[in-house]
Amino acid sequence: MKTAEKVLAMARRQGILRPKDLREAGVHPENLRRLCSSGKLRRSARGLYVLADRDVSPNIAFAQAAKWLPHGVICLLSALRFHEIGTQNPFEVWIALDRRARTPRIQRPPLRVMRFSGKAFTSGIGEHRIEGVSVRIYSPAKTVVDCFKYRNKIGIDVAIEALRGAIQSRKCTLAQIREQAEVCRVTKVMTPYLEAVL
Repeated sequence: MKTAEKVLAMARRQGILRPKDLREAGVHPENLRRLCSSGKLRRSARGLYVLADRDVSPNIAFAQAAKWLPHGVICLLSALRFHEIGTQNPFEVWIALDRRARTPRIQRPPLRVMRFSGKAFTSGIGEHRIEGVSVRIYSPAKTVVDCFKYRNKIGIDVAIEALRGAIQSRKCTLAQIREQAEVCRVTKVMTPYLEAVL
């Protein structure tokens, strides 16, 4: 198989390529530039390449973020958008990283990095395939709870809208929300709001 065909096959399989992916496969990254020049690949962000003729998902920014930060988890406003809860449509990708992780130095997609730790970081993670990339995204219940935990950053009105939207659209149950509220230690804060939606 020719090198160009091998790279294009990788792009079809993985969705988004980084030069690192080619190096690991024993292919020189210069092939990415050549395939971009010939119109077979296109650069979707700095250091990220996709097939030129591929229809891209509106959630491609999540896949790009996951490609750079595979241990990160899409959270808060971005997770609300992914789960189609509420009306939030952030221009940044909200991503949770372990509090000890290095701060990423990427400009595209624009990121809003949140620091989580312990069970609050590891609980409620779901794996989703977007543009061929495995993307970790918090569940609807965990996302609603996080909105209350970070209500001072995103606003209590957004948290209430998320709670109502998640329950009305049946994206999660009150039991799932209560379970995540215990994990994230916001049960006391959320109790009056949970009682109000019953």
